[in-house]
Amino acid sequence: MKIRVVSKRDEIPNLDAGEQVIHLAFRPSNEDIFTLIKRCKDVEVIQIPTSYRRTVSKSIEMFLDMQGIRLVEGDVWGHRKDINEYYSISPAVIERIKEMKSEGIADEEVAERLSRESKLNKEMLLYILEKD
Repeated sequence: MKIRVVSKRDEIPNLDAGEQVIHLAFRPSNEDIFTLIKRCKDVEVIQIPTSYRRTVSKSIEMFLDMQGIRLVEGDVWGHRKDINEYYSISPAVIERIKEMKSEGIADEEVAERLSRESKLNKEMLLYILEKD
């Protein structure tokens, strides 16, 4: 699974229209979110750093909720955008999810454990669990 990393608002108009999971590494305005949704019709998750999450307006949160788009907190630790515009979820994390699911562990518990083991946050892990 890949997360498209967007470091500047100038990059939004150039995104692939089929992007599904996007990490915004800047503080998005309402206009940025609307532009992103217009550009990427298939977007399912928008991830923003925790420090920026508190600045997102309630109206944008409601809009995203009505569109069926998740707004999650998190970061892409150690990712270098100058090398690759995508952050890839490690296959080891996906395998670990499958192992834990086969053991009958509940999604919440899987997400809780893996958030401590990996660099992913719980909300993103819950999304991955639902997609899998």
